[in-house]
Amino acid sequence: MYIIGIDEAGRGPLAGPVAVGVVLIPKNFRPKNKKTKLPLRDSKKLPEHAREAWFKYLKTHQKILCKVTMVHPKTIDRINITEAVNLAATRALRITLQPGRASPRGKQVQEITKQGCKIYLDAGIKINPNEAKSYKLKAMIRGDEKINAIKLASIAAKVTRDRYMKRKHKEYPMYGFNIHKGYGTKDHIKAIKKNGPSALHRLTFIKKYATIRK
Repeated sequence: MYIIGIDEAGRGPLAGPVAVGVVLIPKNFRPKNKKTKLPLRDSKKLPEHAREAWFKYLKTHQKILCKVTMVHPKTIDRINITEAVNLAATRALRITLQPGRASPRGKQVQEITKQGCKIYLDAGIKINPNEAKSYKLKAMIRGDEKINAIKLASIAAKVTRDRYMKRKHKEYPMYGFNIHKGYGTKDHIKAIKKNGPSALHRLTFIKKYATIRK
């Protein structure tokens, strides 16, 4: 039996993609990371160095499968942020459980799905209804505080997105993406007012800060 956790990062920023992490672990697996003294928690409750340590742990542990997908600003503007999160979650889950992908124990995912996977989503995330009927899904209020797989998924999504924003800082150094990762800090808003929006900004999120030219 396997447990899958799904969580997102980047729902609220003014710039950058939204990311969704999907993590699969054996049912009775208890994550233990000797590289950090901080226990496994939701990504928002961990400092950056601890998130990085846990991310390395989940990416290298032989019993863990992890996938992160991102939906970018143009699509967010077109379909809205809620639908963008759901789209990313559906894509990530589909890839994680695609037939033929190796499982943490060397089996095939197709075998795992026959055994059954329990899939926990942090509340507010939904899988495409046409695909959801194929899975055993349960939405969890504050799931990122209760389910280890969701905690790991939140870390995977957060670290992946933060690294992406740091890389994009090199293209758009005037906005400070390496510091605030696209969130609406005072310095970020000031930079938008001064420089206008970049290709990385969510135009539907910054209407009151900049003149949008089509």
